[in-house]
Amino acid sequence: MNRRAFAAVFVGLVLAAPQGRAAEYPTRAIKLVVPYPAGGPTDVLGRMVGEYLSRDLKQPVVIENKGGAQGAIGADAVAHGEADGYTLLFTASSVLELNPILYKKLSYDPERELRVLAVVTAPPGVLLVHPSVPAKSIAEFVSHAKQNPGKLNFGSAGTGGVGHLSGEMFKLMAGIEMIHVPYKGAGPALADVISGHIQATFETLGTALPPINAGLVRPLGVTSQERMADLPDVPTIAESGYAGYRAIVWYGCAAPAGVPVEIADAIRGSFNRALDDEVFRASLTKVGFPPMRPRSQAEIDQFVATDRAGWARVIKALNISLD
Repeated sequence: MNRRAFAAVFVGLVLAAPQGRAAEYPTRAIKLVVPYPAGGPTDVLGRMVGEYLSRDLKQPVVIENKGGAQGAIGADAVAHGEADGYTLLFTASSVLELNPILYKKLSYDPERELRVLAVVTAPPGVLLVHPSVPAKSIAEFVSHAKQNPGKLNFGSAGTGGVGHLSGEMFKLMAGIEMIHVPYKGAGPALADVISGHIQATFETLGTALPPINAGLVRPLGVTSQERMADLPDVPTIAESGYAGYRAIVWYGCAAPAGVPVEIADAIRGSFNRALDDEVFRASLTKVGFPPMRPRSQAEIDQFVATDRAGWARVIKALNISLD
């Protein structure tokens, strides 16, 4: 073989190698990093997703909880890890959308270093109050708050999270004063509403349903722009006089931006099959997480960009920074 022919063969092999590896993906275990401690909603959903992906892709999916710094530690590990499809991030949207706006110094750049490959669910929040609060509607709650400025407390899972910003956006639009009480997680905040130590919280639907059904808290409004099937008699905050109010947190999967296209397609394809699977969809619905429908990469990119822009407007209007 002459030198020119050898060079042509060598180049062909080099170019074909990544495609071959992508076509075989996956050939070993996949690590799904959850950037929060075990037991929270992101962890629960991540484990449900991991079980499906393992069956669908015929490889083990190992959950690694890498919490801390509002999800930044886990996100940084994936963003700067190998872009080979074997280390993925299963996260809440705040890690990708809120952190870059709230923190001037962040160790990862979600827009440049991570690519969202699937959006699994986008549950709305619910404004919950203790039964002692003399309000059975958004209008009555706003009236009560205006009559008692600064005397109502609302709790959240932490400063800068979706629960906190949902409350701040509501305060801004309703023209009321409430004091934010940050907790180390949504569970303690909800527990203090149930016990009456604080008056209100904005909680995700899945977590809110059990205490609502038990009569421990009263739901006044949901934060999506459509009513929820699980709470058909509870109006949206938007329809209660605050048009345009929308506050959701979505959960999905991201990979390092440099992951090969063929591998990204394989991962997204597995998620899309999950979201078309009636058993998987029913399992999400059962725990209060309404499943999304499969989306193309272009649709996912547009969904994320629109949601990020909406939160950016809110945070700018409130002039919130966590640095």
